[in-house]
Amino acid sequence: MFGPEPLVKRICGVLYPEDNINYFDWTLSELEKLWGVELVSEPVPFDRTDYYHDIAPKLTRRFICTPGLINAGGLADWKHATHELEEQSRFIFNNIRSIRAINLDPGYIDGARLVLASTKDHAHRIWLRDGIYAEITMRYRFSSWVSFDYTFPDFKSGVYDKFLSQVREFWLQERKLNHD
Repeated sequence: MFGPEPLVKRICGVLYPEDNINYFDWTLSELEKLWGVELVSEPVPFDRTDYYHDIAPKLTRRFICTPGLINAGGLADWKHATHELEEQSRFIFNNIRSIRAINLDPGYIDGARLVLASTKDHAHRIWLRDGIYAEITMRYRFSSWVSFDYTFPDFKSGVYDKFLSQVREFWLQERKLNHD
């Protein structure tokens, strides 16, 4: 064995139709049952790309952060769990035009990075297992969040930086408590 698995703060991005808060409320309730919820971000219009237009023409993104530190190696399991919620959302909200009514992006934050899970392969993603890849979406350097050339436009814009920094602070505090 090469050392202990890193402990991280789990987060999950939630994309839902702008005009229907019920989608977010249901998702928040399900994530609370699944992992618990420690922090919820403010809603931000998801208007820098139309990539998820199959869900709705206008979307909102929020993030949740779960309590405690957790082993980073669970990322693939988190993606599978959120995929199940996406599937359920289609039937709960009678969303027959799409494969889902919401989009969930689980990931984690530590002192240096934001990592998100994906089911899509690309040159900047690393295979984990069971159809899941990991992507370092942002890095934390010189007291700010820095994007990469492949980082999604909404993350590049900085609109989530305050939330990401708050979660990073939680990670620093909890890590310190675990090491004292």
